[in-house]
Amino acid sequence: MGKVSDLYEQGVAEGRIRADQAQRDVLPHLDRVLDDMAAAPAPERRSAWRAFLGVGNPAPAGPEVRGLYLWGGVGRGKSMLMDLMAEAATVPVRRVHFHEFMQEIQAGLNRARQRGDQDTVRPVALEVAAQVRLLCFDEMQITDIADAMIVGRLFQVLLEQGVVIVTTSNRVPEDLYKHGLNRALFLPFIDLIRQRLEIVCLDSPVDHRQGRATGGQVWFCPADAQARTAMDTIWADLTAGAQAGPQRIEVGGRSFDLPLFADGVGRAGFWDLCGRPLGPADYLALSRTVRVLMIDGVPRLSASNYNEAKRFVTLIDALYEAKVRLIASAADQPEQLYNEGEGSFEFERTASRLREMQQAGWGRKT
Repeated sequence: MGKVSDLYEQGVAEGRIRADQAQRDVLPHLDRVLDDMAAAPAPERRSAWRAFLGVGNPAPAGPEVRGLYLWGGVGRGKSMLMDLMAEAATVPVRRVHFHEFMQEIQAGLNRARQRGDQDTVRPVALEVAAQVRLLCFDEMQITDIADAMIVGRLFQVLLEQGVVIVTTSNRVPEDLYKHGLNRALFLPFIDLIRQRLEIVCLDSPVDHRQGRATGGQVWFCPADAQARTAMDTIWADLTAGAQAGPQRIEVGGRSFDLPLFADGVGRAGFWDLCGRPLGPADYLALSRTVRVLMIDGVPRLSASNYNEAKRFVTLIDALYEAKVRLIASAADQPEQLYNEGEGSFEFERTASRLREMQQAGWGRKT
């Protein structure tokens, strides 16, 4: 196994990483996971069918390798450290946003139900375990009851199969799915995290997403006539006279329309994307369709439009992970859009991401 700390110091020396003592303090914990994996024999791997039928030794060989739960405020470098972790690993590894991973799991559960499987979670977890030994999740957050009700069983099977889990989050484990429906059924998962993952806080006072050089203006507020004119000018420039029209986006046997699309650039009003019952799968499909997305009229968010605000958070997560360039007009600056009420804590991460997405050079390389 490589060393996360070596890759980190190399990045600092090359000027790609801004040195941060709080980040350096957690590097030994990341190195420890890889060292333990290198010292432990690889677990016995069975085919999904043999595992499902109970044929062979169900327990992984060798000592248990304890994973890692790295939490801290937004913009502290957790995602960057997760990238380094995946790069340093020499075992089969997957680095994936937690939201995207759970979408894949839910799709697998649907297939298992269609097969008539009584235990739908186990075969899906076994498929994952057959492909990776180290799972690196970025941004664990659980707001969907469908995810909350199966994630404990999913992790239990993965850990039984010897998969090592490393994850980042903005919250301590006890705050996951806070105030969620039927949360009592979720609490054993928190106990499982505490038992099987080392809990480490990245306690840096610096938000590394702030203070970066910005490129041309891509966030216009307030969303008035002047902002509309600026957005229209950018649209005309990006599409260069190409014929624009609605773009149908197919998602699992259904579809929704993006109001305007031309030459890889999409444009929609806030309510077109967040006022309709769209979900993570829809936004992931959208992020694969466009390289630039323009959103008009993002309002102030609060308890009065909580569902729309929640969809906006999910949309930004999908765009961020896919490196889609965002241009928007809004009622205020990102940090001032959602200042109080349920959901305001989660929006701190969204505001930080919106700031990062404004920096020069950010976005998908095409």
